[in-house]
Amino acid sequence: MNSTEPLVSVVTPFYNTAKYLAECIESVLRQTHENWEYVLVNNRSTDKSVEIAEHYAKLYPGKIRLEHNADFLSQLQNYNRALSLISPKSKYCKFVQADDWLFPQCISLMVEVAERDHSIGIVGSYSLEGRDVAFDGLPYPSSLVSGKAVCRLFFLESRYVFGSATQLLVRSDLVLGHNPFYQEAYDPFEDAATIFQLLRECNFGFVHQVLTYSRRDNTSLMKSLMDFNCPIAFQIFMLRDFGQDFLTPDEYREHLQWREHAYSRILGDGLLELRGKEYWNFHKSMLKRMGYSLRSARVWRLSLGAISDILLNPKRSLLLFKDSLRRLRNERSEQPPPPSGYAHEAASLVQDAKGQHAPD
Repeated sequence: MNSTEPLVSVVTPFYNTAKYLAECIESVLRQTHENWEYVLVNNRSTDKSVEIAEHYAKLYPGKIRLEHNADFLSQLQNYNRALSLISPKSKYCKFVQADDWLFPQCISLMVEVAERDHSIGIVGSYSLEGRDVAFDGLPYPSSLVSGKAVCRLFFLESRYVFGSATQLLVRSDLVLGHNPFYQEAYDPFEDAATIFQLLRECNFGFVHQVLTYSRRDNTSLMKSLMDFNCPIAFQIFMLRDFGQDFLTPDEYREHLQWREHAYSRILGDGLLELRGKEYWNFHKSMLKRMGYSLRSARVWRLSLGAISDILLNPKRSLLLFKDSLRRLRNERSEQPPPPSGYAHEAASLVQDAKGQHAPD
């Protein structure tokens, strides 16, 4: 151990991830930065995850610490508990999800950037997301950017510089001083929401190298969300809650209006694509959480306008309809499809709008 290096608390909460956990742990053991502690938090796993974690904890006493939850927790509760267990002596915290891993120089290079300026609270890097390189929205060679500038890049240009927890290094005082670190009100976009909150008070560092890997070939939550066309809903959600902290009033109104129109187009496409119950439940929930109501004249006006645009473009309408038929055939080959179709979904939306259900 190099005691002159800042202490980094590495955290991995896990639940039934035996398939990937050893690879994750080994990637931490291979770090070129030597002064670290590793906290593994077991959320009542029933597979061989605990055996794997215990094996490494015994091999590296004093470096790897295994904690067990007394009760089963939700994913966010487990993440928050794990982060609360980092050493108060640590200067930085590195979160690694149990099915992800780090490249050997990850912590070393991130700490090097963080140490350049005391105003830096968060450090990111390029990340390998499945087979794609992500979070490339910051021009090279910028390695120190104000928190406001980073957030403006996101809201004004949709540039993604930060994302999953694995991709970031966060100053420990920010982690321990922000309790709970992740807020369930923003689930499943809690990662970004927390970073927007922190960037009100600190600056952002960046390493222009691929330093982390996040799996996209498993049945992850993010994969499911992408199937629901969630990015525009995510952008509106973040814009409505944090945009006014970083944008001028005119910028905020302009970009909210643009994204509302884009979202209405997504919903119109969903009707023509004969999307099923899960798809509409997700979007009705998102509308409600973003402060919209289906009884709102604005929502109906935008949605009807989007549908009209689609129907007035026969070529695009035909392509969407063909895609929906292809998708439905694939679904039928795997399992009975959920209730779907324009009439079913339109009736559901009308019922909600009339107040027969809680307005979404």
